[in-house]
Amino acid sequence: MIAQLLTVQDVSRHYRLPRRALFTPPPVQTAVQGVGFHLDRGETLGVVGESGSGKSTLARMVMAFEPPDSGRILFEGQDINTLPAAALRLARQRFQMVFQDPFGSLDPRRRVGWSIAEPLRAIGADSGARIARRVDEALEHVGLRGADGARYPHEFSGGQRQRIAIARAIVTRPALLVADEAVSALDVSVQAQILNLLMDLQDELDLGILFISHDLAVVASVCDRILVMQNGRILETGATAEVLGNPAHDYTRTLLAAARM
Repeated sequence: MIAQLLTVQDVSRHYRLPRRALFTPPPVQTAVQGVGFHLDRGETLGVVGESGSGKSTLARMVMAFEPPDSGRILFEGQDINTLPAAALRLARQRFQMVFQDPFGSLDPRRRVGWSIAEPLRAIGADSGARIARRVDEALEHVGLRGADGARYPHEFSGGQRQRIAIARAIVTRPALLVADEAVSALDVSVQAQILNLLMDLQDELDLGILFISHDLAVVASVCDRILVMQNGRILETGATAEVLGNPAHDYTRTLLAAARM
């Protein structure tokens, strides 16, 4: 039996806030509470909700940037939070992230080819010509030229920078992409181009995509299934067409009404 690509089991994450008074315990903020879901290869799962709903905290836990306080996150059957540091570093080539701000995720002082190669260096990939070939391939996969690797981030448009950020994410040939508000900083016409690119890459590379967004219209266009989150909890989940066509929760109906305004 082949393990699911990603399985999140009843994860929670809490943060201690600054102490309000000298002799009282610091308050605790619950960012994610009891969240569970799975994602298969070749599938796009949308996670939607307003700011503060826990979406980005969930993304950081899936990427092992921070651990859950309880629950487990299994990637290809392995609990990523029990892996030794060296094993986790190697596992990271199989799951990568595309951030909201493409300019902020690229070092402005470095040529983009250097930035795209960074994940390969992090996992100890061979240096020199092999890395250069992988960078060229990644740039061509996202509709740019290998020669563009010699240019700097400021020389590209916002949409092109997001293509570069996606090239950086796929250069390790991952099985999972976590896209955290990956098109929200782009104008509508460029959004469509980047969404089409992600879907094309999914078909070519058999990617699973965890697509995190506050924009229901975008989610409706690209996601097979959807999770609706509020205050760190899942309110409802199911096939995208079913959830958006016949929402079971008032909060989902509110999000839909706002999206139609």
